Amino acid sequence: MTTFVGTQTNFSDAVKELLELEYDAKEAYEAAINRVESLDYKQKLEEFKADHEQHIRNLTELLRNHNEEAPTGPSGKQWLAKGKVVLANLIGDDTILAAMVSNESDTNTAYERMNDRTDKWADAIEIIQRGLADEKRHKAWLETVTSL
Repeated sequence: MTTFVGTQTNFSDAVKELLELEYDAKEAYEAAINRVESLDYKQKLEEFKADHEQHIRNLTELLRNHNEEAPTGPSGKQWLAKGKVVLANLIGDDTILAAMVSNESDTNTAYERMNDRTDKWADAIEIIQRGLADEKRHKAWLETVTSL
């Protein structure tokens, strides 16, 4: 799936879209955790899911600090992110993790776009930079363990 997060005209709208993408990512991680067989993989995916949960908390607080209403759940796109993982379950752990690489590509792109914006709120800079660092770390690990 290709994301458009970060391309919104208004920064607050972009943050809301990013927050929804984070909810989508959390759902995809839950689906993956429930389907992988390797306990090592489960543990790492749990760690990454916790990062996404922290991103959700940070972005929600950021929006509220700017008197913006924060989304409280995933977008309709969650089924695309989660669906890749569910279908990959038919093949095994490597395919599930490969599906997660695809999902992490979207979150990396979104955070890169958000990081490059010139209209960022001052209090968003560190949140976005930390999120981008986490997303890069997630994707790098997933790419090292997948053979696809």
